[in-house]
Amino acid sequence: MNNLNLKNLFWRFLKKSSNLNLSLFLLFMIIIACIMGSIIEQDQDFYYYTLNYLNYTSLIIFLGLNHVFRTWWFIFLLCSLGTALISCTFSNQLPSLKNARRWKFIYSQKTIDLSRYSRNNYNIFNYSYVNFTYSLIHSNFFVFSRINSIYAYKGLYGRIAPMFVHFSIIAILMGSMHGFFNSFVVQELVPVGEIFHLKNLVYSGFYSTVESNLFGHVDDFYIKYYNNGGVKQFFSKLSLYLNDDLPAKSQLMYVNRPLNFNNIIFYQTNWELNTLRFSIHETYFFQQKLFKKVDSGQAFWISNLQLTNDQEVLFVLTSLNEEVLICNNSGIILQEVVVGEKFYINSTPYRIESIITSTGLQIKYDPSISLVYFGFFTMIVTTFLSYLSYSQIWIYSSQSFLEFAGSTNRATLFFEQDIFFIDKMYSSYSYVYADNYDKYTYLLR
Repeated sequence: MNNLNLKNLFWRFLKKSSNLNLSLFLLFMIIIACIMGSIIEQDQDFYYYTLNYLNYTSLIIFLGLNHVFRTWWFIFLLCSLGTALISCTFSNQLPSLKNARRWKFIYSQKTIDLSRYSRNNYNIFNYSYVNFTYSLIHSNFFVFSRINSIYAYKGLYGRIAPMFVHFSIIAILMGSMHGFFNSFVVQELVPVGEIFHLKNLVYSGFYSTVESNLFGHVDDFYIKYYNNGGVKQFFSKLSLYLNDDLPAKSQLMYVNRPLNFNNIIFYQTNWELNTLRFSIHETYFFQQKLFKKVDSGQAFWISNLQLTNDQEVLFVLTSLNEEVLICNNSGIILQEVVVGEKFYINSTPYRIESIITSTGLQIKYDPSISLVYFGFFTMIVTTFLSYLSYSQIWIYSSQSFLEFAGSTNRATLFFEQDIFFIDKMYSSYSYVYADNYDKYTYLLR
């Protein structure tokens, strides 16, 4: 008895959750949450929100709007919508599909509501069930016959497609939650020639694991410029190693060409000029830090070399490929040199051996991408299929005449064209006149 009550309670819950208004409300709330997550910057520190959203900082932190897509209430909305779609599929759409596939033979007007049909009368003799069957098959109908009744339908895919639309949405929701729990994002700023590990985590799911035995090496970095000096593209040569000394993968990557290794995707995001490497007398080597400045939209990098307490030399770069400007304390340009060129300061020979650059990498792992893409692809295909009309035709004999009835759920004009074509085909199969029989055609308007 308790099992029966639990079963009834379960089915009542499914019936309630399959409500269309509830599904639309949940979908609306998810859309609002996604909009908020797009407007408000995600995964920033507390001071960022204090600076940019001074009056709403406490509300943003309390509701979790700084990480919307990982909050418990957003995951609850996704689960609720998935439950509503599953219950709607099993409680409404599957029974509707079974009913659509059932043979519905009729033998009198009492078994079908003919008040929905308009009626056109014309006389034709010597009607034939076989000719009607051929006409329906020629119009791509599935035809079933029993005794003196014919039942035909087409467009069953239009009844199946909404189920797969639901399943595609469920696949997208499941993929999203799978990504929430198992994905991670890492950001690294790596100097050229250095080895790096995946350690600077920006976001990690509750069950995500970072490859501890995976490390990379930045082999090279260079920039291509436009004629006006603007950056056209920047490139990084990256090698990845896994447990051994041989590179598992090596690739030249840039902004629109990321590196994919075991579904871990390395994106080229930014770059930076770090230091100048000097030599004195080609025997002593040292490095000086570069500091980035922006003036009137123009970026340049400055490094200083302190000679005495009152004297220093400034080194100014405007791009990676341009000459290095050597200036005094007052900003007067003393000399222009290129990398590798020898120059003198107070009779001491110096040389800029290299400009050490850094490449910015964003590393993402999201195992749900294939599932989400599959869900969207299925949704697009099945959404178009769901617009196919589901049409039904009944033909049965009644006393001394033949009755013809039809029904469709959409695209009435096309259905009327189908009826016209069936009538034309039937007339071509048997065009014999007589005065003893009448034929009635009923059309859904």
